[in-house]
Amino acid sequence: MLDNLEADFPPYTPRPANAPKALEGVRVVDFTHFIAGPFATMVMADMGADVIKVETPGRGDEFRHYPPVHPELPAQGAPYLWSNRNKRSAAINMKSPEGLAIVRELVATADVVVENFSTGVMERFGLDYESCRKLNPKLIYCSVSAYGREGEFADRLGFDPIAQAESGFISMNGYGDRQGVRTLSPVVDISTAMMACNAILGALLARHRTGEGQSIEIALFDDAVLMTGYAALQHIFTGAVPQRHGNTSPDTCPSGVFQSADKPFYINCGNDKIFHRLMAQVIERPDLANDPVLADRNGRMGKRKEIFEMLDEIFAKQPWSYWQPRMRAASIPCGEVRNVGDALRSPEARARKLVTRIEHPTIGWVPNVALPIRYSGTPVVDPQPAPSVGQHTEEVLRGTLGYSDERIAALRAAGALSAAAPSGARAPAAKKAEAEA
Repeated sequence: MLDNLEADFPPYTPRPANAPKALEGVRVVDFTHFIAGPFATMVMADMGADVIKVETPGRGDEFRHYPPVHPELPAQGAPYLWSNRNKRSAAINMKSPEGLAIVRELVATADVVVENFSTGVMERFGLDYESCRKLNPKLIYCSVSAYGREGEFADRLGFDPIAQAESGFISMNGYGDRQGVRTLSPVVDISTAMMACNAILGALLARHRTGEGQSIEIALFDDAVLMTGYAALQHIFTGAVPQRHGNTSPDTCPSGVFQSADKPFYINCGNDKIFHRLMAQVIERPDLANDPVLADRNGRMGKRKEIFEMLDEIFAKQPWSYWQPRMRAASIPCGEVRNVGDALRSPEARARKLVTRIEHPTIGWVPNVALPIRYSGTPVVDPQPAPSVGQHTEEVLRGTLGYSDERIAALRAAGALSAAAPSGARAPAAKKAEAEA
C-alpha cells in the first residue's frame, strides 16, 4: 500500500540525545476513542507523557477500523495511526471484576485520566471523577462529551458533523445559493482536543501550585460555538445572521480565490496597506492604490464585483510562477490553492519537516504528520507508531503495576485480558518505558 512512496517523504530526524521532555514523568490513563479524546492524549504523548490507552480486548477503539487499513496492520487504519502515536495500549476487559480492579490500580498511579464515553458509562464502572478522586486525590480528570455531563442534553450522543450543524458553523460555510457545507476535516473534533489538552496542562500547572487535582469538562457543542469565531459577536452587535460568502470575505476586499493562467490562488487583503501594495507593486496600477474610494476598506467592499472582475482579467494573463514572486516581494498574503496531496509534498511542508517516514516493526515504515509545536528546550518525543490492540498489556502490568507472570496468566484465565498475548515486536519507546518503570 505504501510501495514507491519513500521518495515523497524524508526519514524522521531524531530529537537531540538526552533532551528533556515537557511532560516527562506525567502518566495519563486514556479511556478515549474516535478523535477528540485520542488526539488530546496524543498531543500529551508527543510532549513526553506516558499515555496508557485502555481498550477492550479484541476490536479495541472503533476508530482503528476506519479506512484505509494496511493489509498487514489489522485494526490500525490510517486515521487511527494519525491520532494515536506514542501511546501504549493495554487491552483490559472492564466488564470483568478482575479487569476493573486492574484499571482502578492504573488510575491510582495516574496524574491524568481522560474519558469520552457516553454520559453515565464511567459512573456505571465506578470510574467517575468522585470515585477516582478517592483512589487518587491529586488526579486531574478530563471528561469530553457532546453536550456536557449535566442538564437536559447530557444523554445526547454527538459527532463532529452534528456539532458543526447545530452550532451554526455549517450555515457559514459554502455559497449563498445552496445549503451550507461541513468541513470534511473534523475541525471541531481537533479543536476540542486542543481545548482539552490546554485545560489539562493548565490543571497540571495549578496542581503544581496548590497540590490539588480537579475535574475538567469539555463539550463538543461548546467548542463548535466558539469555532464560529467572531461572527458570534458580530451577530449579537447587529442582529444580522452571518451569510455564506464562498471563498470571499465579508469583512475585507479583495480577499478570495483568483485564477492565474495555470493555477488558482488565494489572496487575503486584510487591510488597506496590503491593497495599496497589491495595486502599486504587483499589478502596477498606482492610480487604483491612490483612488479615494478604493483606498478605504468600506469603499472597496462597495465595489467588490468590479474589483474582482478586473483582477480576474489581469491575473489570467500570467502563470502562478509569475505572480507568486511578485506578491511575495510586495508582502501580499497569498497562496496556491492545493489539494491535500500537493500540500503534503509542497516545499513549505518539506521545509517545516511536517511529513516524514518513521520506522514500523511490521511493515518497515509509516508516514507521520508532525504537531505544529516547536520547543527549543523540550522537543517533542521521537514518534513511535500507534500501537496494536493490547500491544503493551503485559508491559504495563509488569512494569507499571508490578504484576508477576503467574498473576498475569491467572488474569487471562479469568477473562480480564485477551486470551493470548498480542504477537509482534514492541515499539522502541515501549521497551524504554518498561525499562524505566
